Amino acid sequence: MRTIYNDEVRLPVDDVVLYGQLAIPDGAEALVIFAHGTGSSRFSPRNQYVAERLQQRGYATLLFDLLTNAENQIYFNSFEIDLLASRLISVTNWATAGMITSGMIIGYFGASTGAAAALIAAAELPDKVLAVVSRGGRPDLTGDALEKVHAAVLLLVGGLDTAVIDLNRQAMDQIDAPSELTIVPEATHLFEEPGKLDEVADYALEWFSKYLKTEVPL
Repeated sequence: MRTIYNDEVRLPVDDVVLYGQLAIPDGAEALVIFAHGTGSSRFSPRNQYVAERLQQRGYATLLFDLLTNAENQIYFNSFEIDLLASRLISVTNWATAGMITSGMIIGYFGASTGAAAALIAAAELPDKVLAVVSRGGRPDLTGDALEKVHAAVLLLVGGLDTAVIDLNRQAMDQIDAPSELTIVPEATHLFEEPGKLDEVADYALEWFSKYLKTEVPL
């Protein structure tokens, strides 16, 4: 798949500037925006790998820093979920209004605390965000947003990540939208075991191919 655009972008949000990497394959009609987890950034090797897999299948991707370098020095900022969600919403609005990404269908790929921010943002943008994939996510940090999510939600959790499995199972009962909990056997929270990140990418591609389109299956 030929990439027609792949460059760093500046994202003005409120009173700060965030930085991201936007890649657009030729003919892309959908954009997947990544929301990284605690202590991570747009340079997350796991998210970059999943993004590359998506690009190969024709999806545009945007990986960006939810926090500035200075903000990232304060550990607890990674758990300011409302702040992270607000920034994700602003970046989504930037993308839908942007010259090269306007008109694209939007999906989210969130990890850990970033997945909580993605679910809140999806609840706030029901007309823009059609699908969310959560990798080792923390849906328990979303407050009452889960009940307002209309996007199709795939919750991916490692089979050895027992505490997070329980949190995701509880979340499933609150989501009134197409949703699925998939447990990846023998995988830990970061899916660092051989082949496990490939499984994550495979599941994400399957989910986006089903729900990230203008006509969503019932």
